[in-house]
Amino acid sequence: MIDFEVKTKGQLEAMISKALVSFEKEYMGRGPVDARTFIVRDVLLIRLKGVLTLAEKHLANDEEGVQLVKQVRTRLLEKSQDVLGDLIKGITGYPIQSFHTDISTRTGERFIVITLPEDLEARFSVGE
Repeated sequence: MIDFEVKTKGQLEAMISKALVSFEKEYMGRGPVDARTFIVRDVLLIRLKGVLTLAEKHLANDEEGVQLVKQVRTRLLEKSQDVLGDLIKGITGYPIQSFHTDISTRTGERFIVITLPEDLEARFSVGE
């Protein structure tokens, strides 16, 4: 559930970002250099920057390597989806309804889109 000290949408977004950085470090072996979370109604949009390793950057120099990096990263995240689901539910109070991800081997960014069963943004007053 949402921590009783979380008073604003921005605080909850920061809490989710921090948790995702820790998750990436623990389960992917390397954390992003920057993370931002945006709560839009029942959707969590998480943008992670700087997620590629040096080896992945080298591998992504051709189309075959790009596809390999994307497949491996997607598969790793899918394999740890239960852990990610528990993490998100622990912070928001809601289970993950659906989960989508993509990574850019050109920019080193990963986007994670999570839908929740209810409008999380409605918990916060307008203007926060």
